[in-house]
Amino acid sequence: MIVFENVSKTYSENHKAVDSLNLHIHKGEFFVLIGPSGCGKTTTLKMINRLIDASHGSIKVNGKNIQDYNIHELRWNIGYVLQQIALFPHMTVAENIAVVPELKKWGKSDIQKRVDELLEMVGLEPKVYRDRKPKELSGGQQQRIGVARAMAADPGIILMDEPFSALDPISREKLQDDIVHLQKAIKKTIVFVTHDMKEALKIADRICMMKGGAVIQKGTPEEIIRNPASDFVRDFVGAHGAAEEIFQLERLMTPISGDRRLSTSSVPVSASLQETLSKLALYDRLPVERDGNIIGQIDRKTVIRFLAERGGFHE
Repeated sequence: MIVFENVSKTYSENHKAVDSLNLHIHKGEFFVLIGPSGCGKTTTLKMINRLIDASHGSIKVNGKNIQDYNIHELRWNIGYVLQQIALFPHMTVAENIAVVPELKKWGKSDIQKRVDELLEMVGLEPKVYRDRKPKELSGGQQQRIGVARAMAADPGIILMDEPFSALDPISREKLQDDIVHLQKAIKKTIVFVTHDMKEALKIADRICMMKGGAVIQKGTPEEIIRNPASDFVRDFVGAHGAAEEIFQLERLMTPISGDRRLSTSSVPVSASLQETLSKLALYDRLPVERDGNIIGQIDRKTVIRFLAERGGFHE
């Protein structure tokens, strides 16, 4: 879907923002770029829609070099959500969402139908919010409109540059949950930049950790947790000893009623956090057993969310 081949971005002889980057982001994947300030993650994101042009190497979208696309066509087919939201203050919510469809000369009825559809999709009642101005919305509501606007023309790719970092913790957590659920429904390719490891672990299908313009490690959240590639990754993720101490599998599992005998691989209800993560390395979910009987099931996402939400990681 999106392929970086030996991509570099050099601003001066002594400043290489991105250095020989090779990435393959799959169709429908929630791909998170993370790292400390100045690591090149935002530069990498902006090179996809040519807000920044690469100095060397090539970037392909759907097998075609982005330099061969008409730049307007390229950007119209890539949604973009910023931290600063950047809604047009003089326009209504509906008018903000309709910007790209109007540029693409959609019919008026099609645009109205799409606006209502997207407002419902991001959890805002069309009749209530369609005619409001941005100043009448909370920060979380404005960011939902930003997400809706990015999806307006049904792009295959959505770029998100720290979209929730300016929000209060409650709004941020709710939007993280909502974007994960939304992604399951719309199945877009999302490239998401953050500096927050908790956020990355919660939302990502795969994480790409960067430092000094280079990729340090790529992998699923559980791969990053279980097998950090370096001390830098280990320190960035953070030790989860405190989470280990409060981990209780029985509280996290989904109970299964009735006396069910073991028939597949399982994890004992007394398992530690590390043992549970190790068992889940090969499976999306596993039965939980006590005394030879299945009493529930546990999945990877639940354990990863536990780690993120209980302070098992630091930023």
